[in-house]
Amino acid sequence: MQTLIFNTTTKSIKVYENYTSENQKILMEMTSIPTVKVCEGYYEVIQSDEFEKKFPVLRLPISNTNMVITK
Repeated sequence: MQTLIFNTTTKSIKVYENYTSENQKILMEMTSIPTVKVCEGYYEVIQSDEFEKKFPVLRLPISNTNMVITK
C-alpha cells in the first residue's frame, strides 16, 4: 500500500511506500500541483507549468493508494 499526501497550501505531493512512522520511503515528490482528481479507479495528479497550463502527470490506483489531504 502506498500513501499520497497532497498539501493544498504548498500545492505539492509526496508519494510514500508503506507509509508508517518507522518507514517513510519517498517514491515521488512533485510541486506546482493545483489539484488531485478522483477518477474512476485512480487518483490523477494534475500539474501546472509556468504559463498556468494544466496537464496530468501521474495516475495512482485507488485500490493500492491512501490519499491524505493536508493544509
